Amino acid sequence: MTSRRRYDEAYVWIWLPGSTEPVVAGRLDRDEEGRLTFTYGRSYLARGDAIPLYAPELPLQRGIQEPAGGLAMPSCIRDASPDAWGRRVIINRSVGIRATEGQLIDLDELTYLMESGSDRIGALDFQASPTRYEPRLAANVPLDELVAAAARVEQGLPLSPELDNALNHGTSIGGARPKALIDDGDRKHIAKFSASNDTYSVVKAEFVAMRLAAHAGLDVAPVRLERAAHKDVLLIERFDRLRAKAGWQRRALVSALTIHALDEMMAAYTSYETLAEEVSRRFTDARATIEELYRRLVFNILVGNTDDHARNHAAFWDGRMLTLTPAYDICPQARTGGEASQAMLIVGNDRSSRISTCLRAATAYGIRPAAAAEVVERQILAIDAHWEEVCAEANLTPVDRALFWGRQFLNPYATDDLDGNHAALRILAEDVRRRHLAAAA
Repeated sequence: MTSRRRYDEAYVWIWLPGSTEPVVAGRLDRDEEGRLTFTYGRSYLARGDAIPLYAPELPLQRGIQEPAGGLAMPSCIRDASPDAWGRRVIINRSVGIRATEGQLIDLDELTYLMESGSDRIGALDFQASPTRYEPRLAANVPLDELVAAAARVEQGLPLSPELDNALNHGTSIGGARPKALIDDGDRKHIAKFSASNDTYSVVKAEFVAMRLAAHAGLDVAPVRLERAAHKDVLLIERFDRLRAKAGWQRRALVSALTIHALDEMMAAYTSYETLAEEVSRRFTDARATIEELYRRLVFNILVGNTDDHARNHAAFWDGRMLTLTPAYDICPQARTGGEASQAMLIVGNDRSSRISTCLRAATAYGIRPAAAAEVVERQILAIDAHWEEVCAEANLTPVDRALFWGRQFLNPYATDDLDGNHAALRILAEDVRRRHLAAAA
């Protein structure tokens, strides 16, 4: 077994709203059961501008706060921890070429927090000291070198110290796909790379979906495509950073998984319906937010994005209220058969990837049936109107267009059971699907 330094504590630093410098908020400790507990610092509690890391999970109060409901760590802290790709990079740094198939890698959650980059999603970071903040950052490295470095990690090969540091800079961001962080003057981006086991252009599929979502009127993060090392790279502009005269401000945010008070082991119980209920109680502009959430659900189904799990939805946290972030990670998934299910439940125990499910659920979201049908119609028409234009932006090959269209984008399963009052939507979708298939033939 390969092991690293064992951390028993970490100090949590936070960028308060409007600030460009962090302050220490408290300490994470490992208890006897291996869980991570949190304690606010006295100096932080004494601040007039202190905010809870996230309420109701970690309210501003003295004393040790244990994870709730069987969690191993506070969920808002887990939101700031690396996911699959970041953990893979950290393991590569720890083991590198010495790693052999079947070895057990013994890295715990505090290790992932302390050895990942400091420019993580949201407004938190983790340090060994309560008095001195030392960010784990990296100098900018050309994009083609980052692409090559990601490929070496996928192969289990070691990196040069410079590339190791540069790629480690992005280990704190979520997701399973190869990625890195890019600083581009007055903007910051997440760069997503192709993976060695991709069977189709996943990067371009996400670009197309995100651009179509914007054309359909959804609030989405801006994206663009680049080429580096003969590979496609998707750049997503970060919405959790604000440029100010004094430097960068960081916006606190939490995932829908945290809002549901669950972790990955319980993620199957998350639902759009219960998220909408939380929105009505705890979000700014609740009515408009629920409508936006509903539009995102419909769009995910129309473009075949079944990876809409609860960490792929998030909200800004200002210490008192939540505000829905722009949409991100709208990525059509590979599918060979017809049937599909969304990662989150839609209504009751139904998660089937059908527009009929959305229409049946509309009243549970406070949306009139006629308005729900209009949402579907507008999105089908937007996909129709902008498909060719966005495919040209992505420089999609005819093969990729044929692969995406009708399988992920506007897939038949999404609409083929619509009848009665909604039969016109099925006919519209079938007509749009046929016309673009004929144009590609």
